[in-house]
Amino acid sequence: ARSQDLAPCTTCGRRFAQDVLLRHDPICKKVFNKKRKPFSSLKQRLQGTEITAVKKQPPQKKQPGKKSNWRQHHEDFINTVQSAKQVTKALKEGHPLPPPPPPSINPDYIQCPHCSRRFNEAAAERHMKFCEEQAARHAFAAKTTRQALGKQPVTQKKTPTLTAAVLSLQKRVQEGANTGKPRPETSPGILQKTRKSLGVSTGKKSSGEFG
Repeated sequence: ARSQDLAPCTTCGRRFAQDVLLRHDPICKKVFNKKRKPFSSLKQRLQGTEITAVKKQPPQKKQPGKKSNWRQHHEDFINTVQSAKQVTKALKEGHPLPPPPPPSINPDYIQCPHCSRRFNEAAAERHMKFCEEQAARHAFAAKTTRQALGKQPVTQKKTPTLTAAVLSLQKRVQEGANTGKPRPETSPGILQKTRKSLGVSTGKKSSGEFG
């Protein structure tokens, strides 16, 4: 008889007696209609500390998967095998060796804009900075050398001027060479010293001048 008198709750679906259902129904509606906030253990740990706000980290972007270059690797492998067979055949028959196969270019590698070499991603980041600094240094050094060469005055060598004393000595030496007898007033040691100091050469040597 009691089970027949029970009525279901419109909110949770459980069955209660009429007098109990009158008390249960408003409480059940209040509980189920209220949205419960998700519990955050991080905020609870930070309560009462100096850290009041926590910055949310942005979600990490998914890196696109690299395309597989299996076809190119396969072709490179076939080319190396064929070139090795040609080399062994040439060695057996005594023919000249065939040229080596062309180097394969890996599309995954990044080319340096300064030296045109190729590196993987991790090595390319380090190398490009270093190569850029080196290129700037070389360009600055070449620029400074060009400026220094352009500003440097062109110095012409002056021809040594002959004084009257040297001219008179040259005349005496030539006269002595023509006659074959050295002058008593001019000694060969003095003439040699004056020539060396002034850089003057007579162009002829006499047998009587140096004894």
